Amino acid sequence: MHRMFFLTHSPLNVLFTKNSSDFVVNEIPLYPFSGEGEHLVLHVRKKDLTTWDMVQKISEITGAKVRDIGYAGLKDKDGMTTQYISLHRNFEPKLEGFTHDKIKILDKTYHNNKIRIGHLKGNRFFIRLKKVNPIDAKKLSSALKAIAKEGYPNFFGYQRFGVENKNYQTGREILQGKRRERNRKMSDFYISAYQSYLFNMWLNRRLEICHLINECDAKTVASTLKWSLEDAKAIKQQPQFFKLLPGDVAHHYPAGKPFVCEDLQSEVERFAKKETTITGWIAGNRSMRSEGVAKEIDDALFAEAEPFLGKMDGGRRFAWNFIEDAEGSYKEEEAWFEMHFSLTKGSYATTVLEELLHVDLLSN
Repeated sequence: MHRMFFLTHSPLNVLFTKNSSDFVVNEIPLYPFSGEGEHLVLHVRKKDLTTWDMVQKISEITGAKVRDIGYAGLKDKDGMTTQYISLHRNFEPKLEGFTHDKIKILDKTYHNNKIRIGHLKGNRFFIRLKKVNPIDAKKLSSALKAIAKEGYPNFFGYQRFGVENKNYQTGREILQGKRRERNRKMSDFYISAYQSYLFNMWLNRRLEICHLINECDAKTVASTLKWSLEDAKAIKQQPQFFKLLPGDVAHHYPAGKPFVCEDLQSEVERFAKKETTITGWIAGNRSMRSEGVAKEIDDALFAEAEPFLGKMDGGRRFAWNFIEDAEGSYKEEEAWFEMHFSLTKGSYATTVLEELLHVDLLSN
């Protein structure tokens, strides 16, 4: 896939290293913890470990089973990350004097319920880029402001696809019956990578279409996409880069339910206010699908998955996402550009970084 970008500046040649000094992730809880209850909640900082590695270590120290330790999401292995985990408070005495060179318990409290996957509002990121010259620093600053104002395409990050970018191929082979995976969790993981691959292909196509609409006259758009001239003119009049199409599945932002766009003009206005956003299909059963013009594009991109829909759980994912509280600063003496921003759960800071740098990190 030739990766498409929303912004149009040339690629920036800077140094990004995912280490504990230059890449920091802080989890934002979904709600305040009650301070009472049978579950011990630990605020944990880890360095260069996966969440699974960290949970395994806590399990070994306390005797709690891994499945009984709750966490809201998986954090990057590389870098410094903080997150909240829960276990029964009966295990608290085993943590007295706990020390580990890559894990630190920052704080503790209590709650009535176990922390479960998805129980987070989002994450706050710090990223430091190095070897940044003054010209590229200005481009980065402008690009960050543009994304903060309008949003960015919410691709799945390269982490989903493995070092050799083959996870999705394994998932496809499992669905085709060409490969067996005895471990159910790994099988689900590979199939999820295949679903993510299809989503990324679809989103890339939508970006191609948006560039075509923005750069060409309505007659050319209609002819190229085989749309009616009336539809092409109406869609081209939308002021934002990412165009909403008749039949798109929108979603209240940042939370709510998906729905099919019927009154397009009304949805364009709400989209501009960041009250709603557009979603893409996670191919599978029991999920809402697009209609009309949007469905024609979806059908072409997801055709290969149609025979396997009964074997996959479907859903919707934000196709266009928004960052919050974005800050950027340039330290010319060190040639560093540092930035902070927050993202909703399930979004990748590296995807934002790819848009800023116009580099596909998967191929680097």
